[in-house]
Amino acid sequence: MIRTTQYWINKLQLLKHPEGGYYSEVYRSNEFVHKKNLPNRYSSFRAFSTSIYYLLESSEFSAFHRLKSDETWHFYEGSAINVLMIFPNGEFKRIAMGRDAEANEVYQAMIPQGCWFSAHVKDADSFSLVGCTVSPGFDFEDFEMGRKNNLISLYPKYTRIIEQYCR
Repeated sequence: MIRTTQYWINKLQLLKHPEGGYYSEVYRSNEFVHKKNLPNRYSSFRAFSTSIYYLLESSEFSAFHRLKSDETWHFYEGSAINVLMIFPNGEFKRIAMGRDAEANEVYQAMIPQGCWFSAHVKDADSFSLVGCTVSPGFDFEDFEMGRKNNLISLYPKYTRIIEQYCR
């Protein structure tokens, strides 16, 4: 059986994600970290951890965004995926995720909190299925979509990449 994009969307009950692609929450811890025990960047309590399935088609991209928590991506299925990161200090990093160790692809990638990041599928006419684990747990209040002009003014040497992967 060929497992297509539509197969995974149906099987995992994926919904459209604001950054591009599709997602479904798999896990949200029933335990929470109290606000007083979190850094000041959080406005209220957070679950210990959350995780989602995330599917990206090659015709789309995950637009530059950042979180207040660390996020670990786990590669599962499909074509390799490139994760692009711009760190607050201006450093740029590209991580190829996939099954081909000889091509330096990895199964996991960690995106530190506060880092702008984007992703795109490596091969045309394909998709990538990954998992994303966030700790402390994800809350849309902690999600910031990148604004093209703002990011270009902060990181002008990455203008071409920002224009390509920002909405």
